[in-house]
Amino acid sequence: MTVEKILIIDDDPEICNVISRLVKLMDHDALSAHTMEEGLGLALNNDVDIVFLDLQFPEGNGLDILPEIIRSPSRPEVIIITGSGVAGAELAFKYGAWDYVQKPFLSEEITLPLSRALQYRKEKESAASPVPLKCPDIIGNSTAINSCIEAVAGSVATDASVLITGETGTGKELFARAIHANSKRSHRNFIVVDCGALPETLVESILFGYERGAFTGADKGREGLIAQADGGTIFLDEIGELPYSTQKAFLRTIQERRIRPIGARQESPVDFSLVAATNRDLEKMVGMGTFREDLLFHIRAIEIKLPPLRERSEDIREIAILKIQRLCMQYSIGIKGISQDFLEVLEN
Repeated sequence: MTVEKILIIDDDPEICNVISRLVKLMDHDALSAHTMEEGLGLALNNDVDIVFLDLQFPEGNGLDILPEIIRSPSRPEVIIITGSGVAGAELAFKYGAWDYVQKPFLSEEITLPLSRALQYRKEKESAASPVPLKCPDIIGNSTAINSCIEAVAGSVATDASVLITGETGTGKELFARAIHANSKRSHRNFIVVDCGALPETLVESILFGYERGAFTGADKGREGLIAQADGGTIFLDEIGELPYSTQKAFLRTIQERRIRPIGARQESPVDFSLVAATNRDLEKMVGMGTFREDLLFHIRAIEIKLPPLRERSEDIREIAILKIQRLCMQYSIGIKGISQDFLEVLEN
């Protein structure tokens, strides 16, 4: 069994001791530092896998050393320790932190994100040399679209949640399918959930399922869409439309990877990869109180921002030619020629 090295940087010795004990119970090594300078020195001079970093020190803010820790030779994943809730963690995510835990915390609130970060790191490090992606429906060779395809390649090596953003028509579902098709889960289900089409009164029964007799009319049990994605990928399209009342329950499912169908007495484990998409500004929705901030952090471990066609006009020619060829094949007519003038009009 591989022994990973975990660094805890917190000015409170008791917190360092608590996390160190949990780390050692998981058969890993622990290092502790009580100042920012000492912690940065340990990160720079040790082969560290995970760093727990407090945000508040007498001498300054932990965010000041976060970029240097992330760029240190071992490129550790960083889990923020915060006493200021998700507001303090928001900046940390923008700086590149993996996750956060909030003071005061329970033991599982440390061990769960630690286990996931170690698994993510293991998958990232064991990823084989790049293999050409299978994404025949993604058309174009512009810099903008190639950077998105590179992001897909980076995401399929892990089980980190992916958020795909972009205007309507930019191809969010195509990219979600490409992520699934190129992942280790490609042989299992790809479940699409159109959050905008879920009736608010039925959304939890559709997502989580229900037991027989759970409510009037439930003559037999029904498996929810999340359970159907077990072993595979669940794609939450237009996640910004997910009712606020359901977001908390779904957040717990993401965190714990467990579900409880309506009327069930016990939770059941479920293993899925999550891809979400939206054309809405989720950060603005957080400010308006219509989308949970903690849910946003958990679905946006990796974000892929798709450009609109007007920002990759060099792809229009290839898209037009392929679309016309497919239409000709669909209607069993000869392949049509395309005038240069027509292509120039489209590009303009």
